[in-house]
Amino acid sequence: MPLPHPTASESARLDERVVLITGASGGLGRVLARACASRGATVVLHGRVVRKLEALYDEIVSEGGAEPTILPLDLAAANAEDFANVASALQSQHGRIDAIVHTAVILGSLGPIEHQAFEAWLSTLRVDLLAPFGLTRALFPLLRSAPDASVTFTLDTRGQEPKAYWGAYAVAKAGLSALLAILADEWENHLNLRVNGVVPGPMRSPLRAQTHPGDDVTRLPPPEAFVPLYLHLLCGQAKSESGGVIDGRTWLSGT
Repeated sequence: MPLPHPTASESARLDERVVLITGASGGLGRVLARACASRGATVVLHGRVVRKLEALYDEIVSEGGAEPTILPLDLAAANAEDFANVASALQSQHGRIDAIVHTAVILGSLGPIEHQAFEAWLSTLRVDLLAPFGLTRALFPLLRSAPDASVTFTLDTRGQEPKAYWGAYAVAKAGLSALLAILADEWENHLNLRVNGVVPGPMRSPLRAQTHPGDDVTRLPPPEAFVPLYLHLLCGQAKSESGGVIDGRTWLSGT
């Protein structure tokens, strides 16, 4: 099945699906949470700051979206038991998980390796790599029992092509690419399970403001531009496409 064109209609429906979005109070995560809820999905809103999640909850409900679930969890401090508790809570509350969209991220420190602290690396790797692994592993039984389940990792060009000074962030994103490939291979015979990655490229986001503070973000695509692509990965994708990594800039160009 071909990928949707960037200008394609966003008519996809997600009724009765339960979608977990990590980093839901961030730029891309927030947009995706609202889009999924407006299409009928019950969205599990993950984030670290409760008041931000509550504000997003109120916004979704006021817009007529399906009532979401709030999941406050600090990924920098979470451990295997925490992820197991998340799985147990979602099983009890919803009885299913149809999709995970990983957008939660921290930048960590940029600079020469010799100037980067071990503790900073540990926090970055926990949020950007170990948490996606831990959540996906803990929720695997729920995903496996869903009729059509997907996991989407949000990657970065710095993970695909590491450069100087990007440290733990680039290493974590490269690790996510490896994790994606491993899962695609392991899930090859699970016809109801799909896993993919999206490399959005530069966009108007809080992370971009951190990495390029002098950049003119108005020339960059907004997070909303990627909604049709993520919706396709959530519910319109063929099993044969599982394991693919989609370059957002190429996709936006229509090629």
